[in-house]
Amino acid sequence: MSERSSEPKTVLLRRGEVHSPADPFATAMVVERGQIAWVGSEGAADAFADGVDEVVDLDGALVTPAFTDAHVHTTATGLALTGLDLSGAPSLDAALALVRDFAAARPQDKVLLGHGWDASRWPGGRPPTRAELDEATGGRPLYLSRIDVHSAVVTTALLDMTPGEQGAGDAPLVAGAHHAVRATALEAITPAQRVEAQRAALDHAASLGIGTVHECGGPDISSEDDFTGLLRSAAGEPGPRVVGYWAEQDVQKARELGAIGAAGDLFVDGALGSHTACLHQPYADAAHTGTAYLDAAAVAAHVAACTEAGLQAGFHAIGDAAVTAVVEGVRTAAEKLGLARIRAARHRVEHAEMLMPETVAAFAELGLTASVQPAFDALWGGEEGMYAQRLGAERARTLNPFAALLRAGVPLAFGSDSPVTPLDPWGTVRAAAFHHTPEHRVSVRAAFTAHTRGGWRAVGRDDAGVLVPGAPADYAVWRTGELVVQAPDDRVARWSTDPRSGTPGLPDLSPGRELPICLRTVVGGRTVFVRPGE
Repeated sequence: MSERSSEPKTVLLRRGEVHSPADPFATAMVVERGQIAWVGSEGAADAFADGVDEVVDLDGALVTPAFTDAHVHTTATGLALTGLDLSGAPSLDAALALVRDFAAARPQDKVLLGHGWDASRWPGGRPPTRAELDEATGGRPLYLSRIDVHSAVVTTALLDMTPGEQGAGDAPLVAGAHHAVRATALEAITPAQRVEAQRAALDHAASLGIGTVHECGGPDISSEDDFTGLLRSAAGEPGPRVVGYWAEQDVQKARELGAIGAAGDLFVDGALGSHTACLHQPYADAAHTGTAYLDAAAVAAHVAACTEAGLQAGFHAIGDAAVTAVVEGVRTAAEKLGLARIRAARHRVEHAEMLMPETVAAFAELGLTASVQPAFDALWGGEEGMYAQRLGAERARTLNPFAALLRAGVPLAFGSDSPVTPLDPWGTVRAAAFHHTPEHRVSVRAAFTAHTRGGWRAVGRDDAGVLVPGAPADYAVWRTGELVVQAPDDRVARWSTDPRSGTPGLPDLSPGRELPICLRTVVGGRTVFVRPGE
């Protein structure tokens, strides 16, 4: 296969499996001027062979639409890839050892940055103390975000650099105190570090068959320079598309920055792991109901402003009380502007983990897109997982009800919230199909659609994320095993090879099976990744 290309070519791909509803048994495809021009059988491919710039022999490989990751923090993802990642640390002692090694290896960094610790998975269940971090870093400034990025532990030196009083003691910093220390830490990143991190993240995404990412920026998450720099960089060189959301209630500012929505991580609440998701009833392991950042009135005002400005509104809402506030606010806006206008705007809710039947129905009524992360259940679900620790097993079993959302007709867009969970599209599809709670499972085909076409629909494009003539030539080529049709209850239907079925197959993602390996990723007809040796 060819190297990265800076310009679209006319390409014939043949002798493979092309996942296309236009022809469920297609084995060849033609790409022209950045669009899909034709899909069909190998026998008809010869007619195109002399009129193309390149012929790609797929040698049995699978071609699918490129994935869209509908919730990414690109710079933070790159910093985790190139810096200190504690997500694999099995214990507090192991995490502190990684901090010591990282501090020794990065003497030039003004502030040491790390991510991914999760004390709920460690023996003893406690995060590092400030004194332990001071010792491990030799007294240098250090910012370590929890895996959900809604709390952090820091060193004394970083607190001393941060304006205002952030509190004493060893408890992880949350809410305003966390936002303050995070801002101080991120201000220390040089422009070169930021560009390096963004490129690392986008290159990694491309290597996984991801053709588009939705960047969820905002003043409490990154910075305006970070956001606009990423959009410029992504537009100026081959790589995954970047669609920008800016989480601020200033609608005009979002437009000026190039965002398509004043949305993304516009916080209505926090996260379950940090005890800051806003609940109707108290946590099982804490005597409070979390943190509310926006109420229904604020949601209504923002949705109305965005709708009138022609922008998407969107909110980060995890706890059931936060989701209720969003639904009540959007409904109030619909009463003011009309339901049809609200539905047409395709406003979205990020995460939406704690949904009740009435809020699922409201999502469908109001035309809200659920931008969700199946890997959250894979990581934190189950009888012994973090969800059960925070909420008790009964409430935990209600989380992330993907099947109920689909049955109600709620549009789903899948993402990772990277670096909260890794960029891993096939792993995400598997997580949705094999949810810890069987009644929440969806078919592999439905999950795959939510992670490809669903991300495009979430930004108002119904013509993309699928390999049909006229669609954008965003696709990935995969080395994989047998193609099957897989039901959400662990059954695998082998009838997909029967011509009467008319259903294109997908890889067998049953637990224990190897996930497909990306060989090539193409965005708008430009090759943005080729696996070495292919």
